[in-house]
Amino acid sequence: MVETYDRRDIVLLVDDSPEALGFLTEALEQSGFSVLIATSGNAALSIADRITPDVILLDAVMPGMDGFETCLRLKANASVGQTPVLFMTGLTETEHVVHALEAGGVDYLTKPINIDELRARIRVHLSNARSAQSARVALDAAGRHLLAVRSDGSVRWSTPQANRLVNAATGSDEGLATIARRIAAWMEKTEAGGKRENSFTLEEPGQSGLQVSFLGAIGANEYLFRLTAESRRSDDEMLRQHFLLTQRESEVLLWIAKGKSNRDIGEILGLSSRTVTKHLEQIYVKLGVENRASAAVKATQVLHGI
Repeated sequence: MVETYDRRDIVLLVDDSPEALGFLTEALEQSGFSVLIATSGNAALSIADRITPDVILLDAVMPGMDGFETCLRLKANASVGQTPVLFMTGLTETEHVVHALEAGGVDYLTKPINIDELRARIRVHLSNARSAQSARVALDAAGRHLLAVRSDGSVRWSTPQANRLVNAATGSDEGLATIARRIAAWMEKTEAGGKRENSFTLEEPGQSGLQVSFLGAIGANEYLFRLTAESRRSDDEMLRQHFLLTQRESEVLLWIAKGKSNRDIGEILGLSSRTVTKHLEQIYVKLGVENRASAAVKATQVLHGI
């Protein structure tokens, strides 16, 4: 009995052998997959730039760009970074298996390919990939400031909240890549020292600090971090002491002085818009002003000694 799958599942099949392509394409199409064919690594990269497959079957040994290099380049593409890659090859030595996994593959099948085994493995990896995607969607919906990075400093994935927090703290739309590289440098440094703390602070002159908490490894070469905004201590203390504010009120006022909206402040500090509004009401009373513009002016005067 032929097992069938949802028609939306797309397999990118990469192999330089016409015989293998013909055999595997027929078997996969009979199982209900849509099959895209690439006869080289460059062709696979070109297809992946235009269409996102659900799973990739990749021959390890090909002329020119081999499967290992192809996988590395595919994984650098954000649109297919989470797509499971299954290697296919006649190479069975341990070093080749390790190489395949280090390149970003999730599984390794030896030729000649057993179709029943191939179907079973694809089913498992598609299920795992969708579960992981569902988890990331849930984290996005929950508003968590989470970032997953690789040891080389590249971003594996991040929640939209983490993106906004980093961009607000650094004042740049390219801040996430910079933060990820600094996290990787911290990981390398602490590993060399034989001790890794659970959290550390990233701070640049003239920028707000970010508290980075290491939550653990969640996969092969995938490390999860939680980000928390930290107002610069001197600014925060100045506003709090000068206006007799609570800590949270001083944090809200500091972001008001930076020109952020209530929604932005809520995202950065992990507060609801209603809570931000409540803090603003108290801030206006303590500063003796009637609106955010006046509050921002007073805060700026204190911060800059005007």
